[in-house]
Amino acid sequence: MTTNAHPGDDEGAQVIRLASVRDDAPGGEGPRDGGPHDGDPREDAPGADPAGPGQFERALASGLRFLRRRLSGEYEIDEFGFDPEFNSAVLLPLARALYEHWFRVELDGLENIPPGGALLVANHSGTIPLDALMLSVALHDHADRQVRLLGADLVYQIPLLGHLSRKAGHTLACHADAARLLGKGELVGVFPEGYKGVGKPFSERYKLQRFGRGGFVGTALRAGVPIIPCAIVGAEEIYPKIADLRPLARLLGLPYFPVTPTFPLLGPAGLVPLPSKWVIRFGEPMTLDGYDADAADDPMTVFEITDHVRENVQHMLYETLLRRGPAFL
Repeated sequence: MTTNAHPGDDEGAQVIRLASVRDDAPGGEGPRDGGPHDGDPREDAPGADPAGPGQFERALASGLRFLRRRLSGEYEIDEFGFDPEFNSAVLLPLARALYEHWFRVELDGLENIPPGGALLVANHSGTIPLDALMLSVALHDHADRQVRLLGADLVYQIPLLGHLSRKAGHTLACHADAARLLGKGELVGVFPEGYKGVGKPFSERYKLQRFGRGGFVGTALRAGVPIIPCAIVGAEEIYPKIADLRPLARLLGLPYFPVTPTFPLLGPAGLVPLPSKWVIRFGEPMTLDGYDADAADDPMTVFEITDHVRENVQHMLYETLLRRGPAFL
């Protein structure tokens, strides 16, 4: 893990930060009930040599046990539809292949992920939002935390996508659901830029769009949890958006219909993301101890904190972008 540089270390780049709090336990609080390793087939045989004899038999036995539990109903889901076993055994392994071998993701600042409830605020990009998947793998595998992402309405209006999102532990972006999750000590993730961030043209890469109306700040204030700024570098290059077919987007009910150097020119092959190099950086927690819950109803306070968070994420993006170097090496 690389050393986490503090925003503002660079000469001439000053960021006014809220008070921060550090925890002595890096990587969060470890697996919990229904946590990330529950039902993970990779851990069914602790200490076993994955390259030794019987690997196929162990994998087959693990798969059969998984199927038996699914058919018999011997698994649990929470009130939001989160299915920890299905997520660990089916969904995350698919994303992990991209994470480890295609995007070669590096992490910075994992020690800044506190135990208990917190609101993770990240930039959004990529034309197709694979950054949400990579963020989930990073925190599951390396911080023993399940990030509960808040998604837009469109995600849950698409039957299969909405169902799988629920299975993965995510939910609709609304104050009520976010408050309930934070009250249970969950790590909740939000992308305040929304579609304007994920669908922006390649010419505006790594330039943050507007952070909505700051609703995430009100949620954090009411819940009394810290805000964790997060910068994701690498997603901007996977599908460089060079044009937008707006009439087709309106016809399909989509916020945009992208044209990239490979799509739709190459057909389905154009949906393969380019193998850019990724870095995900977690900044120091921004505590809100100096505010009471009533501050969530003060528009000026919400705007001020929102501006602080956005400024920190933007600074982290520029700094991390310089560290990463070339996008495809």
